[in-house]
Amino acid sequence: MKAPFCTVARGAAVLLLAAAPLAAQEFTIEDVLSPAFPYDLVSARSADRIAWIAYEEGARNVYTAAAPDFRPVRLTAFTEDDGVDLTGLQISDDGAVLVFVRGHTPNRDGWIANPSSDADGAERAAWAVRTNGGEPWRIAEAWDPVLSPDGKWIAYTKDGQIHRAPVDPRALAGFDPDTARPLVTAFGRNGGPVWSPDSKRIAFVSQRDDHAFIAVYDAESHTVRYMAPSVDHDGSPVWSPDGSRIAFIRRPGTPFAPPPNLPWWRRSLEPDTALPDGLRKAGFEGGHTLEIWIADAKTGKGRRLWKTWPKDERFTDIRALHWVGDHILFRSEPGEWEGHVYAVSVEKPAREPVELTPGEGFVEDIAFSADGRFLYYTANIDDIDRRHLWRTPIAGGKPQRLTGGDGIDTHPVVLASGKRVAVLRAGTRDPLAVALVNADGGEPRAITPLPRRFPKAAHVTPQNVVITAEDGVPFHAQLFLPPDLKRGEKRPALLFLHGGPRRQMLLGYHYKHFYHMAYAMNQYFASKGYVTLSINYRSGIGYGKKFRDVPDYGRRGNSEYRDVLAAGRYLLSRDDVDPERIGLWGLSYGGILTAQGLARNSDIFKAGVDMAGVHLYGDVDDPESTLYRSSAIAAIDGWTSPVLLIHGDDDRNVAFSQTVGLVQLLRARGIPHELIVYPDDVHEFMFHSRWIEAFRATDDFFDRKLLGRRGTTTEEEE
Repeated sequence: MKAPFCTVARGAAVLLLAAAPLAAQEFTIEDVLSPAFPYDLVSARSADRIAWIAYEEGARNVYTAAAPDFRPVRLTAFTEDDGVDLTGLQISDDGAVLVFVRGHTPNRDGWIANPSSDADGAERAAWAVRTNGGEPWRIAEAWDPVLSPDGKWIAYTKDGQIHRAPVDPRALAGFDPDTARPLVTAFGRNGGPVWSPDSKRIAFVSQRDDHAFIAVYDAESHTVRYMAPSVDHDGSPVWSPDGSRIAFIRRPGTPFAPPPNLPWWRRSLEPDTALPDGLRKAGFEGGHTLEIWIADAKTGKGRRLWKTWPKDERFTDIRALHWVGDHILFRSEPGEWEGHVYAVSVEKPAREPVELTPGEGFVEDIAFSADGRFLYYTANIDDIDRRHLWRTPIAGGKPQRLTGGDGIDTHPVVLASGKRVAVLRAGTRDPLAVALVNADGGEPRAITPLPRRFPKAAHVTPQNVVITAEDGVPFHAQLFLPPDLKRGEKRPALLFLHGGPRRQMLLGYHYKHFYHMAYAMNQYFASKGYVTLSINYRSGIGYGKKFRDVPDYGRRGNSEYRDVLAAGRYLLSRDDVDPERIGLWGLSYGGILTAQGLARNSDIFKAGVDMAGVHLYGDVDDPESTLYRSSAIAAIDGWTSPVLLIHGDDDRNVAFSQTVGLVQLLRARGIPHELIVYPDDVHEFMFHSRWIEAFRATDDFFDRKLLGRRGTTTEEEE
């Protein structure tokens, strides 16, 4: 007799036959996922040129566009869906050279992901290409390279020291950066290099465990000088526009710190400096909690520019500085809204920093004009479920909203002339594209094309709905109704749950890749006839600090599940939803909530797809703990609905053992489940073909479990 579940572990794509659609299906999964996804948008400082990376059905390539016509030009020819990541795009000031990184990020053990299971392994290396054409070339094995403004060098950290390599391999004949000595060999763990504007010096952080220095390396004299050294943790160095000074953040040193016991690459360059309770009680609390200092880059002599005041915790979350014109800018959350920008005058600092981004909303991305006059930013101020572009004078003045409507604008970069701003723009029917907008506002013009097969006209416009959980907490959701829905019909329904949980789903295509695909899949499911709901549950961003920082979310009580349950009950209450055909799905934190929904409320959720979810918090030997009771497996004896589990076994975000353990529990209880495992792949799969397979499997699974239709399953286990 065969068990009531199916399983397969695979590394290559397997085609799944789709069941007949509910409605007059107008497009396929491949169609709706066909547009290129642009990211890492950059602009040159002294030329009207932009560049970006595009994910094109798994092929990742570098593009550029320049004035006057801004016609996109592909610079690389990585044309295969090969699973090799491209990230970290940077451009020289003159726009002539681009540097990027090929290869995925290392895990905690320094292992580079190898999703193709290449017998030779994988690497993470810096590459370069010229914007006027020619083949790209490999520079060095460098995990986080920083391009010099003149485009001639990269600086990077390796084994706790600062290294440098020429971008053009002809610059130093016979020089092998992979085997060369460090540029700087200094005590401590050194990293975070920042080039001076003239490309002749490098500032970096030298971490000494109980304190940290800001150091400056001078390439011409081959010397290192420390900036106003003290007993504190100094970090986040930034150069003045003329390169004569450096600003940095100073936090108190760590009193009587124990000896280090972790490898250098497992310790932050800017550690948590919060005092342990014992030291606080012993009288170590007091004095400053954060200061901004400015030091002369040649002499190292410094002065305090600004500080937080005792017992004033409003600005202690500052993590980075920007020196723009004659102001130091930083981002902080002293009130309800995250990411707002504040300014302190370099010459006449006031006790209170000046807020440049007032308004009720979340400030997400920022950019500055080359002349230092304007701050550009994207925010959901005045439009909570979208992002729009804003501009404000840094010297003071009223912010101006530059874009609006149903568009979603993110990741602005200002062109050198100051006449235009490039953004990544999306909409309800328009996937993410590179677009240009006039610096004083107007309708953005997309410059990247759509493939002909993309079903733009077949998209539906999602509706914003606000649902209230049983404890009185309201939350926002996006409702996608089937285009052919008729009065009196009852349709199956799907609930999509985002990950993070520090995320916000929007009323249009998202600016993060997985959620861009998830929005497309919500459109696909609606086109098939499913009533589709995507929710922004508590602990997510975009709705303020109180909504995000609930004290009892996650492993501390799992209060966000109340929103999932409320969403399920909302679907049950709709006249157009069949209460016996409601499913849910999600990745990562969405996988967590999917498993919880199936374990706790199989009476509502009749099927689920759990991608890379966490299923156990705490210890199974402590079943009464809040940790354990917040886990899906705490309620597994009530789990009856079928589930499809999908996971890569080199996941760096969620331990693969979370799926290993859940499968054993499902097997022991005879709970119907199916399984797809991708050996050597990571949290978000690196092959487009695997996303197509995973989404086809999701589609087929829901068709079989919610519609009762026959499809193609994996082979059954005896």
